[in-house]
Amino acid sequence: MNIFEQQQARFRTQPGFIAALDQSGGSTPKALRLYGIPEGSWSSDAGMMDLIHAMRTRIITSPSFNGDRILAAILFEDTMDRDILGRPTAQYLWEVKQVVPILKVDKGLEAEANGVQLMKPMPGLDQLLSRAKAKGTFGTKMRSVIKLANAAGIRAVVDQQFEVASQIIAAGLVPIIEPEVDIKCPDKAAAENLLKAAIMARLEALPSGQQVMLKLTLPNQDNLYAECIAHPRVLKVVALSGGYSRDEANARLARQHNMVASFSRALTEGLSAQQSDAEFNAALDRAIESIFQASST
Repeated sequence: MNIFEQQQARFRTQPGFIAALDQSGGSTPKALRLYGIPEGSWSSDAGMMDLIHAMRTRIITSPSFNGDRILAAILFEDTMDRDILGRPTAQYLWEVKQVVPILKVDKGLEAEANGVQLMKPMPGLDQLLSRAKAKGTFGTKMRSVIKLANAAGIRAVVDQQFEVASQIIAAGLVPIIEPEVDIKCPDKAAAENLLKAAIMARLEALPSGQQVMLKLTLPNQDNLYAECIAHPRVLKVVALSGGYSRDEANARLARQHNMVASFSRALTEGLSAQQSDAEFNAALDRAIESIFQASST
């Protein structure tokens, strides 16, 4: 098997979850603040990205971070373009840690309309996908947000996601489609039912041999997405923590059969720049183990 096929096989056969380490420029200050680095600790965007890369490097190089419990890691473009211990990040993840590299490709969200936020245009996506493929990246991730149970808005989100997914598949990568339902949505269960119906319709229309992954909010109705998980066009269904605490996200995830985590803030909860390496590695190990166990149901 070539590397792509080996990575695809890991998703099909191995236990584990996805570590979401893809905070963008807009969400990085909050991520650093939660890590114990206050705003004002950097004087430029470049300095801010140096600090977040140092945090990500500390996580990825930790002894507890490896392919035994972690299937993949989602990277921000800046992280993909940097090195870890002298190797390009994607190469380090796969060759040293046996963790599959995935790239966040969206450019953020449009203003809300019809109860949803579509993705902003992605100029230069083909060039980015080509670069990601050359660097050994397996797949991509892109996020939209659903705030209301608006059928037209939800269809627009799903249609946009699947249209861009076709472009990503054509580039030889596997897309993670992420139509996040805001956990504060006033009729979250209804929105999730509409979302599932729209996703299933688009999955049925995918050509034979094409596969996507889905990243979905932990649903109000347990195992709502069982049909998506079982669908032959779906490689994996993963869950975002969406603002739930790690304990709450793990408890909800454990009730979803064959759905695994793709947590960001819930993964790094409790980690601090001020911790010694021993304290940091122990805290990260506890977090990884708890998420791994919740993903193994």
